[in-house]
Amino acid sequence: MRFGRRGPEGAETPVVVREDGVWDLTPLTADIDGSFLEADPVGRVEDALAGGRLTRLADAEALRIGAPIARPSAVVCIGMNYAAHAAESGAQPPRDPVMFLKTPNTVSGPYDDVPLPRGSEKTDWEVELAVVIGTRASYLDSPADAAEHIAGYTIANDLSERTWQLEISGGQWSKGKCAPRFSPLGPELVTPDEISPADLRLRSFVNGEARQDSTTADLIFPVDVIVWHLSQYLTLEPGDVILTGTPEGVALSGRFPYLAQGDVVEVSIDGLGAQRQVIA
Repeated sequence: MRFGRRGPEGAETPVVVREDGVWDLTPLTADIDGSFLEADPVGRVEDALAGGRLTRLADAEALRIGAPIARPSAVVCIGMNYAAHAAESGAQPPRDPVMFLKTPNTVSGPYDDVPLPRGSEKTDWEVELAVVIGTRASYLDSPADAAEHIAGYTIANDLSERTWQLEISGGQWSKGKCAPRFSPLGPELVTPDEISPADLRLRSFVNGEARQDSTTADLIFPVDVIVWHLSQYLTLEPGDVILTGTPEGVALSGRFPYLAQGDVVEVSIDGLGAQRQVIA
């Protein structure tokens, strides 16, 4: 099942996206949020559709596509999770997952413009598989327990200002990760019954030129290990988002210029769709 949100920023309508149309979920929930995701969302939506309690959203194709999850309580990120990206960053692959945080107000829609931060000279792109938590996860016994806590998957662009992240960071990365709209998500949240995170192709393009092209099969720490590992250090709440890392092919490598006003960034993951942002 594919959940999404349509409409103006801050006033999105929760929807389910199907081959037969985009269906309004407001009879079931005010939003695609943790409360909705922890209470059997697929079963409830299937029952509502079968019972004729949902209607198609009028003019859905003309509406803005918002992030598929309302503002999470946390955006937790894993760094250096592809060996080739660690190498192009001048680092060795980590022995344990590297965690950092982005503020929840960085989340934006997959096609929203992204303002170049004031004073930025090194804004970079990063296509990533994003995991959305469905039920609270704390002190999981093993990676095998992770699946029951995952609501689904979506695409993220983990935009980063490298000077702020690495040069004036004081040793912490988040300063370069939290500018407005630096976490585009979507277009949809795809439930685990429809997709496996094990081997998905990730790609990015800037102004139509290829940048990244890899697969989640190359993750150093796969999704189940990430969720289990994080649960040993923090409680993951329903609706929280985990960004799982980016492959090689970013501007930090020195092979490509950083983003400038007017650039167009496109990122895609097979089975999850694509995003497009203009750097404003």
